[in-house]
Amino acid sequence: MPLKSPAPVPTAPEQPPGAQQPGQIRLAVTQSLPAVLGVIPMGLAFGVLVTQSGLQWWWATVFAAVVFAGSLEFLLIGLVTVMAPLSQVAVTAFLVNFRHVFYALSFPLHRIHGPAAKTYSTFALTDEAWALTTAPEAQSWSRRRILAIQATFQLNWVGSVTLGALGGTLVPDSIVGLQFAVIAFFLVLAIDAFRVTRSVPPPLVAVASALAGYALFGTQMLVPALTIFTGFLLVRYALGRRKEGRNV
Repeated sequence: MPLKSPAPVPTAPEQPPGAQQPGQIRLAVTQSLPAVLGVIPMGLAFGVLVTQSGLQWWWATVFAAVVFAGSLEFLLIGLVTVMAPLSQVAVTAFLVNFRHVFYALSFPLHRIHGPAAKTYSTFALTDEAWALTTAPEAQSWSRRRILAIQATFQLNWVGSVTLGALGGTLVPDSIVGLQFAVIAFFLVLAIDAFRVTRSVPPPLVAVASALAGYALFGTQMLVPALTIFTGFLLVRYALGRRKEGRNV
């Protein structure tokens, strides 16, 4: 009588090297520290700006924790203080954060399992977190490491914004120029981006979009200018994809 072969023992799916090793959170925090050093000054500046705009200090913490979109938060302060219509706030938020649609194409969201974790990871997808996960090896990182990177940025942002707001209550109202902080921040980002890419058209189109929006709509230029520039980016992206397809 022939002997039956033992039934195969189910094996767990293979994990990428290092995915289950201890120290993933510590590794994520260490990797995030250089970018965090740039987040903290901006958070302090935003916290001060909130109190200088006439809002209570705790509104800064609410904005930082619930919205968690640095550039949009600066814009929301102006929109909230002038009681802008909800429709304008919604359109502005959509246009400012539209770039996240492209971020999602390369962000390793497939490594995040579970509805709660995936929801948080989508919410906490910032420029800094995306930049740290663009390397090819990030596609095999563990869920714990990716979420720890995102949580590190959010905790430092909320903490620095709160400290800035508490300290901002001590800044005299006679001090002016704090509203220029976000403008200076984006000017520095634009200069750094030009140094890396040496691509002239996007900055020129951005300036042209702002001037066109101001000429047509005056102080209500923000949404029209962002719409024009977003349209330019979409056309540029489509032409680039078509060119790549022809070269294949």
